[in-house]
Amino acid sequence: MDMDIFGASQLDSALDQSRTMLERFTDTFLNGRSVITFIVAFAIAAIIGRIIAAIMRRFARALSRRADKAQGLKEVNRLRRIETLTILTIALIKMMLFVMAVYFWWLYAHPSQQPTAIIGAGALAILIAGATVGPILRDLANGSVMMAEHWFGVGDFVKVEPFGDLTGIVERVTLRSTRIRGINGEVIWINNQNIQGVRISPKGVSTIALDLFVSSLKGGLDLIKETNLRLPTSSLMIARPLHIMAKIEVAPNLWHITAIGETAPGREWLLEKHAVDILKELDEGNKKKILQANPIAHYADQDAEQRFARTIQNARKSPLQRKRLPLPEAIARQLPKPLAQRQAAHRRQAKKIQ
Repeated sequence: MDMDIFGASQLDSALDQSRTMLERFTDTFLNGRSVITFIVAFAIAAIIGRIIAAIMRRFARALSRRADKAQGLKEVNRLRRIETLTILTIALIKMMLFVMAVYFWWLYAHPSQQPTAIIGAGALAILIAGATVGPILRDLANGSVMMAEHWFGVGDFVKVEPFGDLTGIVERVTLRSTRIRGINGEVIWINNQNIQGVRISPKGVSTIALDLFVSSLKGGLDLIKETNLRLPTSSLMIARPLHIMAKIEVAPNLWHITAIGETAPGREWLLEKHAVDILKELDEGNKKKILQANPIAHYADQDAEQRFARTIQNARKSPLQRKRLPLPEAIARQLPKPLAQRQAAHRRQAKKIQ
């Protein structure tokens, strides 16, 4: 019986303490003056944030238009980087305004509070943040790292990992989230903490080359012209139709034609498969076949070709003496060469034939 009374008294004491803490919290944070001040402070912060955001977004749109008119890729990347930083600045300013609103609300609504009350409020805020604001803080941390390292910017075409089918143009970047518009028009929002990596198309298009070996130069050029007439041309399809980059006579009645076209990212199949099928179909309609082999489609990014050429050159060097190692002729013949070197080799061979 004594144990029951002792347990009941402890329970009553705990309930009284909880009631006292709840009343103190209500008097401190949920009184009428405090709530009204809190609402007014946040409303002012939101209005000022909207005004600043409208001005800075107008500046960002002006940068976007200027980037579209720029001719050099270096200038385009510079303007896009400034546009991205401008949009990030909007998010930072809004965050600072809300933090200042909370600070002024506390000073105005609780001028007589002791420092221990502020510490207690901070501890309570930390407890709440651990449960509800934790994901947002992770987004902010990941977004800060990505922006500091310039992973991508507004206007870049990206493919987000680990989501294999999440691709599109970056429309908006904040420290918390990223907005992407897909090639089918869908708007995709993704939290920054879920972005593990990105693949970027630096030029915004995919460059595809077609190598044709034909028996007649005029006939091969006519095939490419007829193929261009049957390819859809737009910013979301064929950005630039096939144009001749090289035409070399490699043997009697055998010409090597290299044509290059550009497609929107994700639409490479238009040149890799569709254009090749059209070439074959047109050639089958001729009385005398012009194509001497199936057209070869491959990527033709000049920067990538230079990087790989450098890698191959370094692979031929000795780790100690950095000298060229002699390679068997069969292996050396299989090593890929840059486009300019291949064209020069074809010209030399053509001169020997003549």
